[in-house]
Amino acid sequence: MGDSSQPVWITGIGLLSALGEGTQSHWQAMNKASPDNLDSQRFAPYSVHKLGEVDWAQQISRRDMRQMEPWQQIGTYTAGLALDDADAKEDADLVGRMDMIVAAGGGERDIEVDSAIMADARSANGREALLTERLSNDLRPTLFLAQLSNLLAGNISIVHKVTGSSRTFMGEEGAGISAIKTAHARIASGQSDIVLVGGAFNAEREDMLLLFELGQYLAEGPFQPVWSRSGDSAGVNLGSIGAFLVLESAEHARKRGVTPYAELAAVEVDHGPRDAGAAAGRLTAALSALSDDTPDAILSGASGVEDITTEERDWLNKNLPDTPYRAFGSVTGHGVEAHFPLGIALAAIATRNGSFYDPLEANENATSQKPSNILVTTAGHYRAEGLGLVKPVSQ
Repeated sequence: MGDSSQPVWITGIGLLSALGEGTQSHWQAMNKASPDNLDSQRFAPYSVHKLGEVDWAQQISRRDMRQMEPWQQIGTYTAGLALDDADAKEDADLVGRMDMIVAAGGGERDIEVDSAIMADARSANGREALLTERLSNDLRPTLFLAQLSNLLAGNISIVHKVTGSSRTFMGEEGAGISAIKTAHARIASGQSDIVLVGGAFNAEREDMLLLFELGQYLAEGPFQPVWSRSGDSAGVNLGSIGAFLVLESAEHARKRGVTPYAELAAVEVDHGPRDAGAAAGRLTAALSALSDDTPDAILSGASGVEDITTEERDWLNKNLPDTPYRAFGSVTGHGVEAHFPLGIALAAIATRNGSFYDPLEANENATSQKPSNILVTTAGHYRAEGLGLVKPVSQ
């Protein structure tokens, strides 16, 4: 990746999570090393990192909000924050030609319809006929069993007038990694000058918790930070997260006169099958392909799912034994599609502030070194591994 013709700069960041809103809130909260807005009661025995109070009207009109479910609100809001942060939103020509790449899940289901159908099916003689009738009559024809994934990109276009090319990736953590990688590759190759890229995830949903629990991925019982989870406490604590970035070529950013957070030097992703030990091998290959620069700090997107989290930690200790790492999901929760974009954003914030985050739990080492190359990892709870390298810009 070192032969990219165009340096890729991060010039805007929009964040919304349990840690608050915007870059400054996340910088301060990450250094407190305690999870804000952790809800261990509503969905017990599962803990969820929920959003605090959000004034949605700051980015989305009430009229537009009426047709959005929470995951779209989160994404549209944080996309607006990123555009504001990049000093781009009021430039109609700029946002009109800005490309957009979104990582999204399958949309939110209608819980009331699902519950009503399941209740009626318990006593129905012909369940297949009941399902056919109810699914035909109870769901709007523009939706299938959930909202369409590209509705988030559509709403961002409507609300913020971002009307360049648009792509939506699906596929859990891998979607977020691929979205960032594609945006980086387009700018590095000269195919795009500026791209809005990111993802959104609403964790406060019974249907999403059910899906994760059916796969036995959720952590149960008293909350534990990521590296400390084992046995019954091993697994994912989901977090509501919106993370969007404005990426642009160095040349384009210089012409606009904007100050970048950092350079996104390279991104690698692998979607191969999750055989025992395979992830470590792919991470090693990705690290070799990533860059000649040695990372001096690591932001890990480890999920807490026992096997893959243990494999990643062993890999970090073997391949980068002296490099301090932080599992940011310990305080933000796990954001699935939005998790890798969040990690890149947190790395860029640390780069701008000239220091790394304090340890988030006892298993992480303190450091006073000013980071010059921050490695961001994300190993999906089920599949997909990705690495990104963030470093200070070379003016």
